[in-house]
Amino acid sequence: MAVSLYSLLSPTCFLASVSFVMSCLVLLAIPASAAGITKHYTFEIRLQNVTRLCHTKSVVTVNGKFPGPRIVAREGDNVQVKVVNHVSNNISIHWHGVRQLQSGWADGPSYITQCPIQTGQSYLYNFTITGQRGTLWWHAHITWLRASVYGPFIILPKNNVPYPFPKPHKEVPILFGEWWNADPVAVINQALQTGAGPNVSDSYTINGLPGPLYNCSANETFKLKVKPGKTYLLRLINAALNDDLFFSIANHTLTVVETDATYVKPFRTDILLIAPGQTTNVLLEAKHHLANSTYFMAARPYFTGQGTIDNSTIAGILEYGNPTGSVSGSSFTNTSITSLLPTLPPINGTSFFANFTRKFRSLANAQFPANVPKTVDKHFFFTVGLGSKPCPKNQTCQGPNGSKFAASMNNISFNLPTTALLQSYFFGKSNGVYTTDFPSVPLKPFNYTGTPPNSTFVVNGTKAVVVKFNSSIEVVLQGTSILGAESHPLHIHGYNFYVVGQGFGNFDPKNDPAKYNLVDPVERNTVAVPPNGWVAVRFLADNPGVWFFHCHFDVHLSWGLEMALIVLDGKLPNQKLPPPPSDLPKC
Repeated sequence: MAVSLYSLLSPTCFLASVSFVMSCLVLLAIPASAAGITKHYTFEIRLQNVTRLCHTKSVVTVNGKFPGPRIVAREGDNVQVKVVNHVSNNISIHWHGVRQLQSGWADGPSYITQCPIQTGQSYLYNFTITGQRGTLWWHAHITWLRASVYGPFIILPKNNVPYPFPKPHKEVPILFGEWWNADPVAVINQALQTGAGPNVSDSYTINGLPGPLYNCSANETFKLKVKPGKTYLLRLINAALNDDLFFSIANHTLTVVETDATYVKPFRTDILLIAPGQTTNVLLEAKHHLANSTYFMAARPYFTGQGTIDNSTIAGILEYGNPTGSVSGSSFTNTSITSLLPTLPPINGTSFFANFTRKFRSLANAQFPANVPKTVDKHFFFTVGLGSKPCPKNQTCQGPNGSKFAASMNNISFNLPTTALLQSYFFGKSNGVYTTDFPSVPLKPFNYTGTPPNSTFVVNGTKAVVVKFNSSIEVVLQGTSILGAESHPLHIHGYNFYVVGQGFGNFDPKNDPAKYNLVDPVERNTVAVPPNGWVAVRFLADNPGVWFFHCHFDVHLSWGLEMALIVLDGKLPNQKLPPPPSDLPKC
């Protein structure tokens, strides 16, 4: 039915200036669906008895679920999650990978953007999904509570906007996690007290289930039931605390189409590698000729360091129904499917790491451009790795040479403050909370991937870097060989970045930048620094606030491998950090 333009205009539009009338017309031209809707969720933080590996314990959960519930929204939607804390632990929730444009108060890391939610208290996380679509996730961001407090965060495209790949028959979140028979918070607390490395998990999990390769777990196995000839979108999330994971499905090739909620040029692979914090969407094409058959899917760690690691394998089962779509009723045993375990690289398969990570490229087309900063206003060079700190007097420590394990960036091991950095910054009360003298380069250069320096001691501090709004930033992350070389998944809050270069050995500032990919580099929120290697990332500092930049191995986070990035306000109203909400938790 035709509608008169004049009947749509408000009286205000008639009486206003021409420019205002034009703005009204623009607003009227926007479809209602484009503005998004508000999605409401409630997270009740409760203890729940959970049994795995024939061991029952009380676990901190969201709404009694392990893993927690999924959040589903569309690009442009406003998301409001009320978190109510019913347990004795303090809690906060981080929406991993969400840009949080002008909503830094909702980002979630305890003592960085907020004080944690205390027992009996609640907080409403309120933010809008802007310019993002794909798979992200949410998790607790205080001590090691994310061992059980995590779940998928799925962002669908706007209505009537298709995927840039064939529409799947079904979409399935697959979360890799870990299970401890002990309390993981107690595990890390004991390690911090003794200075030693923490005990490792008792199993890995897929969607919270250990699977048939672990004792007492045959009935706790994730099963993906598929129909021959159909295509499935698997939303893979590595929620493990401390482990990069290889993943494969026996006798099947997967097509990678997205990572960290950004589309990539599709490529096919039999094996994936996913670092903690990263997500990868893949298309699984169920074979036409298979019916009533089963195949293992499996994951196990990638690790090159010197510490202890859980070197076990987690398995789930891909189960074909018959061609008509009914689910197979045939039974199977571990013996009948063991021969179908996929072949995975060795635990120290660094050559696979290097070849696989180089395959990721942005779509870099008109609809999804790669807006890579071509020039750089501010360069940073951060070393990342392990170190140690002296053992306190009258105490015996179990770390390197009787010291305590530590970790650092540019040899600064971060001290978590007791009040939130964002509040201190916003109200101009930084004195005694943090300093802004985090070094742009290492204070004492050395052969980063060669013979370690004589002293492995770190310097402790709560330090931040300050950058101007809208400045273009390049950060080179250099791995070190101090106390062992290993991959470090570095995650920045509030931002995505383009991975413009990577390599092994020491970064060469004269020759390596000439090899950068400034055309279609992958865009991520978490990047794995190669063992004894480096990664270069670029981004535009267009989101004011205080943002956490840290290793996503929780043991390294606990040891201090992190820093804070302060992005100043811009001049315009939409370039400034708004005041905090009234219900912001207090320390």
